[in-house]
Amino acid sequence: MKNKLTLAAPWAVVLNLLLLYIAYSITRLAFLFENYSTYEHVLSSPKIWDIFWGSVYFDTSAIAYTNALYILLVLLPCHLKENATWQHFCKWLYLIVNGLGLATNLGDAVYFQYTARRTTIAFFSEFGADDKLGSIVGLEFLRHWYLVLLFVALMLLLWRCYVLPTPRTEPRKHYYIIHTLSLLVAAFLCWAGMRGGFWDNRPIKISTANQFIDRPNDASLILNTPFSLLRTIGKQNYHNPGYYQDPQELEAIFSPIHPSLSSQARDSSLTRKNVVVIFLESFGREYVGSLNQEILPGYKGYTPFLDSLMQQAISFRYTYANGRASVDAMPSALSGLPMFVESFVAASHATNHLGGMAACLDSLGYETAFFHGAPASSLGFQGFTKATGFQQCYSQENFEADPRTNGPADSDNWWGIWDEPFLQYFRTKMSDMKQPFMTALFTLSSHHPFHVPAQYKEVFKEEEMPIHKCIRYTDHALQRFFEEASKEPWFKNTVFVMTGDHTNMSNHPEYKSSINQFSTSIIIYDASGDLTPGIRDGIAQQTDILPTILNLVGYDKPYMAFGCDLLNTPAEDTWAINYLDGIYQYCKGDYVLQFDGQQAIGLYALTDYRMNHNLIGNHKVQNSKLKVQSQKMEREVKAIIQQYMSRMIDNRLVP
Repeated sequence: MKNKLTLAAPWAVVLNLLLLYIAYSITRLAFLFENYSTYEHVLSSPKIWDIFWGSVYFDTSAIAYTNALYILLVLLPCHLKENATWQHFCKWLYLIVNGLGLATNLGDAVYFQYTARRTTIAFFSEFGADDKLGSIVGLEFLRHWYLVLLFVALMLLLWRCYVLPTPRTEPRKHYYIIHTLSLLVAAFLCWAGMRGGFWDNRPIKISTANQFIDRPNDASLILNTPFSLLRTIGKQNYHNPGYYQDPQELEAIFSPIHPSLSSQARDSSLTRKNVVVIFLESFGREYVGSLNQEILPGYKGYTPFLDSLMQQAISFRYTYANGRASVDAMPSALSGLPMFVESFVAASHATNHLGGMAACLDSLGYETAFFHGAPASSLGFQGFTKATGFQQCYSQENFEADPRTNGPADSDNWWGIWDEPFLQYFRTKMSDMKQPFMTALFTLSSHHPFHVPAQYKEVFKEEEMPIHKCIRYTDHALQRFFEEASKEPWFKNTVFVMTGDHTNMSNHPEYKSSINQFSTSIIIYDASGDLTPGIRDGIAQQTDILPTILNLVGYDKPYMAFGCDLLNTPAEDTWAINYLDGIYQYCKGDYVLQFDGQQAIGLYALTDYRMNHNLIGNHKVQNSKLKVQSQKMEREVKAIIQQYMSRMIDNRLVP
């Protein structure tokens, strides 16, 4: 296709880069409208212009990073450029590199619905070993065909509107002077563009987006995916913030080390119970009807069995995940380690020595095993569980090799074994184990691409969102598991802990706020009936599961956990913390504090489910007890962050 417009090389580069700003803006609009229910408030907000100008900074950085080589080749003073082949090579370089950038932006418009954040390089560490990703991407192409058409249209726009540099017409001396100066100016502008400014001491990073917004979950609208990917390559994200110089002061404010139980506490605890931890894939609190009567009165949800089981179990008024991905839930619940900045399994410090429930209970004579119906290599689960002390790990391969199962016939042909047969396999394997035992299982059927077994397609039909039928199926699989497990001799001596690993698709605005994007469930069911059931006041997080269980069974040695014993901690002392795009969210008492690493930027009542009323800056707060509460929470969250960072850096994650 012959271009209609040619200009001198410097001006051709300028126009071709301006064309990219238009293309990036179009993909941002696609991101906005694909996630309209999350960002509807932005269109009527006075912050919309801040968001627009903020996005220019990040688009400039991404465009400068991805087009640096193209700019160099076009402006480089050399005779090769007079060759048409050279210029067409530069054009194809421009199209391919920027096509990849636009494709990732459009792809994240869809993937954001499951993660609530832009994709970073950690994605490849977390999911790179899964060979299903190609199939899932292909399926999403079909489901979101309009985004594919938009991508094709954008590529045609870049192709047709690309400006070819004119051949040299000026004298050779002038040519070299002009192009050398142009290249020097371009290099300086690229450097400034990558950094996000000319004179700033530090380059912009993902958390910089929070400077332009009031709500942390709006940061993804300012960011773009090429920037998020490039700025996280090879980055060391852990650093000691040094809020407290006196170690004794730091320890007095917060310490993750739990001391040994007293002999009296050990004697009074419910010792030697079997322990079963079940991670329910994508089971956000939003889907559980009985947990929503305060937030959504009259709401039935999609978990009739869990609702009935919870009449005999313990749950909590406010419950939060510590991360937004499956790989975050395992370190949180089993080792008491929240997700700050990046997932532990993908972090540069992932080789740090980390204790956990399995290792602790192994020292008490427990037999331990981990179960996941996916292939053994999936998500790095098996490596993590082995490193934290599990004696055995059972995966799809073990299921298919067991003569008591239907083998490969029970595979979903995407991720692994359907939940119903794998939960029955889980039951039979526990019956083979010696008591006391501790097991953990991760379900997988309530996962993208949101299918149910063929025999259930007319039972669990499509509802408001694709995930809803899968939630119903996994809830049914749990019911069948408990029906059969209740007949086993070990059942009455077992404590079950069930938690959603993270949240997923949402169709209620109450669950799209920055804090409720982490709102999941933690359910403790003691089959013996020794624990009094009911919804308890207070706050629960996944990192509380480890200390709660260890104290329950009478573990008598020190251990590390960024959480508390939910059964023996007063409601006002329970707390939760999570991290979203550079912002730490710390819940305690009746409030959630948002802290950007330097200062508090938000304080909201936990009952303000949509987070519409930021109490920081409210004149009524400045001279009230809420100001004292905010200052106290800021002091505590600083201590939690510093303990986490310093221990991660120094490899002090065990006592």
